[in-house]
Amino acid sequence: MTKYYFIKTYGCQMNVHESEKLAGMLESLGYAEANEMEKADVIVFNTCSIRDGCEQKVFGNVGSLKHLKKSKPNLVIAMCGCLTQIKGRPEMITKKFPYVNIIFGTHNLHEFKHYLETFERTHKNIVDVWDKEGEICEDTEITRTSGYNAWVNINFGCNNFCTYCIVPYVRGRERSREMKDIVKEVECLVKQGYKTITLLGQNVNSYGNDVDNPNVTFANLLKEICKLDGDFKIKFMTSHPKDLSSEVIDTIANEPKLAKVIHLPVQSGNNKILKKMNRNYTREHYLDLIHEIRSKIPNAILSTDIIVGFPSETEEEFMDTYTLMQEVRYDGVFAFMFSPRTGTPAERMENQIDSKVKNERVNRLLKLTKQITKEKTKEMLNNVYEIILTAKCDGGYTAETLSGKNVVIHTDKEYPLLSFHNAKIINVNTKVLEAQII
Repeated sequence: MTKYYFIKTYGCQMNVHESEKLAGMLESLGYAEANEMEKADVIVFNTCSIRDGCEQKVFGNVGSLKHLKKSKPNLVIAMCGCLTQIKGRPEMITKKFPYVNIIFGTHNLHEFKHYLETFERTHKNIVDVWDKEGEICEDTEITRTSGYNAWVNINFGCNNFCTYCIVPYVRGRERSREMKDIVKEVECLVKQGYKTITLLGQNVNSYGNDVDNPNVTFANLLKEICKLDGDFKIKFMTSHPKDLSSEVIDTIANEPKLAKVIHLPVQSGNNKILKKMNRNYTREHYLDLIHEIRSKIPNAILSTDIIVGFPSETEEEFMDTYTLMQEVRYDGVFAFMFSPRTGTPAERMENQIDSKVKNERVNRLLKLTKQITKEKTKEMLNNVYEIILTAKCDGGYTAETLSGKNVVIHTDKEYPLLSFHNAKIINVNTKVLEAQII
């Protein structure tokens, strides 16, 4: 009989891609994906710990499986990811949820197949969370689940130690993959028909900083990938403003295969708060980067992350973030209320902001974001954007811009699905943009 698996993924794109690796390992053992948790023989929780709310959601969902485990005693439940990597969490999980059979961390994800095989043979629970990062594993199976997009890791870990962030503690120090291995993987993916390749790293701009070779840089990696044959586009995330170089900006501007989409987290528009966050740049430096991007790549799509209510943030300091948003006019904003994470310096800082104040401030930012988005959508009228055709529909095709906006293409002509085209926006007064291929 076929056995089934179900993976519940929390958090960022890095976790989404790691769940693809977990799925690959499971399918190599003969498991098939279940469409719902209750049908699975193996359930894996790939967790996130970036905010407390995400952590509580994980524990709530794991707790709800107690009755399912009783009715299916052979059900295997596994937990991994950033949450299990936090000191003390595996012991707490074992005590609170004794029916969780396998617990492992971010550094030894590639060992999951071995853990599962061992548990199925011995029926003894396994807790194995490595304290330190090891060598990069290049031969992990992957079952890709993101449509025409393929995720590709270029580096792992983070050396920045922003005072609010748990990532360096759960992901380890920065480790760059060999450039030849990355290029080879992208080449294989393009031959398999993937149309967008999204390069992943906690800080892609620091790619190569841990390598004793001045030619191993993010800009050079992008240039090497762009030399590959094929009809595809390259995206990446996430950029850190302190490491975004003019060479990278020039490369994005000059290489047709690079999507003109840049996610550049600012976190705060106030220099005092940026210093307390240990971001290592100023408001002025960040705005200089924005102006350089806009001058060299006039059609660039810009998005950002913002943290509201960082410890000691005054109303005036918050307004520096608000006015920065007004000046930059991002195409997308991900705004969050500060959430203290155990073990980070910001958790111990004085003058923590009241939740009501944080909520009021984040709502003001979201209202401004909505207003700017509405204005920028209207500005798209009669402009030309590169799109990819995703499916046929009545009167034409559905499509997406490279920044992810949904578009309907009106045409009687036949085009191959997943082909790139330039399209002129002809109507912005609907929920989905209307366009014509030119």
